[in-house]
Order: sequence, then structure tokens, then C-alpha cells
Amino acid sequence: MRIRALPISEWSAGEVCGHVCSRGSRDRRVSGICVVSVPTPRTRPKMVTKAAAVLACLLGAAAAAEPYQVEFEITLKKGEKAKFTVEVYPDWAPLGAARFREIIDAGIWKAARFFRVVSGFMVQWGIPGKPSAAAEWREKKITDDPVAKSNERGTITFATSGKDSRTTQVFINFVDNKNLDGMGFSPFGKVIAGMETVDAIYAGHGESPDQGRIQSEGNSYLKKSFPALSYINSATLVSSTPPKDEA
Repeated sequence: MRIRALPISEWSAGEVCGHVCSRGSRDRRVSGICVVSVPTPRTRPKMVTKAAAVLACLLGAAAAAEPYQVEFEITLKKGEKAKFTVEVYPDWAPLGAARFREIIDAGIWKAARFFRVVSGFMVQWGIPGKPSAAAEWREKKITDDPVAKSNERGTITFATSGKDSRTTQVFINFVDNKNLDGMGFSPFGKVIAGMETVDAIYAGHGESPDQGRIQSEGNSYLKKSFPALSYINSATLVSSTPPKDEA
């Protein structure tokens, strides 16, 4: 018997160890981690032991429960760089937290623009600068997480276009936006250092950039039509907890 992990796009929210998922009686979803037991030529489904299932549950739960941090280095405007750090809490939104990690590991946000910045509301980004990457990830939708944490100032949340439609676009709340909680927007982390950097992201273009054109034309469209947009230089997983901003 061997164990493999399902791609995140095949996970479902709200299922925990011991619940049977839609793919069959041998599949288990563990705190947002789906672990699938796959028969090998020498085994059969009836040979799956309870001990193996328990071990898979424990391993998956441990991985899902571990917070992690990502440091962003961005260009606010020409010649001015700054940083901010996000801490991610899988227990808030396990599927969103796992997708965020998947995005960081894939490196698709390098040079991505903060294309929607609404003062007094939020800053949004996440469409890859390369149209080929944008097209690929646009189809990798994940299931919604239940809302476990309010959209307070500094929290980070996936944008959606409807039920179970999250892909790569996220936003950080500039203010407390508790009205978003009832609309299904589920925060998965928060800014723990550099919120002043987030506040300084260029907001002069507001909501003017066309998301359809960003998807199809990428950064060539944004550089030509909205050259002042702030953008990401790097988004790096860090192993230690950065110092938190003073309240």
C-alpha cells in the first residue's frame, strides 16, 4: 500500500480525518490535507490497516496545523523598495493556506502588479505577469473554506468570482471589513510586519486596470497603461517568525 497526496484542486473543505470523501471509500481528508491510499499490485483495499490510516491522519494534521511566514519584497515606486511579512494560519482556512503555499513554491507572483488598490478598503493582486501562467492557474480552482476569522485590518484573503472559484488572487484588508465575512471571504493569514508598506502601495489607479486584459496580455498591458503600479520582486518562505508590528 502506498500513500499519495491529492492535488489541492481536488480537496474539499470541512472534511476531517475519518470522513469518506467523494473519490471512494479509501480516501480520507485530514484537516485540509487529503491523503489517498492507493492499492499496489500486491495489496487489496481490504488490507488497509487502521494503524496506517491513523498514521496518515496524524501526519496530515501535523502538517496542516503548522503556521508559516512569507516575506514580500516589493517596489512601491521607481527606486523605492520595501518589505512586509505575512503569517499564514492553516487552522483558519486550510485550503486557502495550502493554495497560498503552493503559489509561493511555484514562484508565479514575481513581477506581479498590485492592480486593484482601493483606499479605505483593500489592496488586491495575484494574476501572474505571464499570460501563459495566468491561463494555467486560472483553471486551478479550489473549494471554499468556511469563514473562521473576520476580515480585520491586515488580514489576507482570497478573492473570488463566486462559489468555489478561488485561484491565485488575494487581497489584504486596509481596514476592518467585517461585511465580507457573511459573503464567504475567508482570511487565511495576516500581516505581522510591514503593514506600513502595504499602506504605501500605489493607489493612484484605483480599480482602473482591466482584469481580462491582465489575464490575456499580462505585464505588457500594465507596464504600458499603468506604469506606476507597485509590484512584487520576490515572495519568500521564511523559517523564523519576524518581529511583529507594535499595536
